[in-house]
Amino acid sequence: MWKRACDTASQCIAEAKEYNEQRYDKTHVEPDFKEGDQELVSTLNFNNLKRPKKHPVFAVSLVKPYFQTGEDKFCSMKKTTTSPDIVEVEDSPEPVKRIIKARKIILNCKGQTQYLVRFKNQTADKE
Repeated sequence: MWKRACDTASQCIAEAKEYNEQRYDKTHVEPDFKEGDQELVSTLNFNNLKRPKKHPVFAVSLVKPYFQTGEDKFCSMKKTTTSPDIVEVEDSPEPVKRIIKARKIILNCKGQTQYLVRFKNQTADKE
């Protein structure tokens, strides 16, 4: 009885192993990394960044190949600073002198930009 149960269990384990190998081999693609290639490492699920420095290892699934474009996306992004359009407020008697701060909020599922402004002939203590 015991021997038959062990044989059945080992047969089930062998069948499950073969099934899982077939499923894995259908979709798995070996990474094509060569020595000297640049890669990007995903830090999405890096829980322990203070790993021992003796043997720093992470899964190959976290590594993606790095393709450099004509303009490097990270270093030479052109930052444009445009001043926002000054909108006249209906109930304000003075025109806007300058914009002090701006913030973006989501209101009614739409992105809006709000501005803190200083009006002409207004002192800094009234902000």
